[in-house]
Amino acid sequence: MDTWVEFDAGGSCFALHAIPAPIASQIEVSSPPQPRESNPVKLIFEVEDLEMEVNRLTALGVSILERPWGTFDGIDPEGNVFQIASSSNGP
Repeated sequence: MDTWVEFDAGGSCFALHAIPAPIASQIEVSSPPQPRESNPVKLIFEVEDLEMEVNRLTALGVSILERPWGTFDGIDPEGNVFQIASSSNGP
């Protein structure tokens, strides 16, 4: 089983790895997912058309939070929070 994957992000690279089973068994997955706001890591994905991407993700069933300060955060099935930002404005 593959436990590691790397992504070429055009000038940078990032990797994701599987969570070891003893740790993964402690993670509660709920529907809808409960945001894990205290997680110290937050990925930010820049997109060309923010509104279109928010609509696309919402149509796919992703929970999206519109923050009072004007940003959009998505919640993955494990509750991890990620931000969607306009590439024209930066993160």
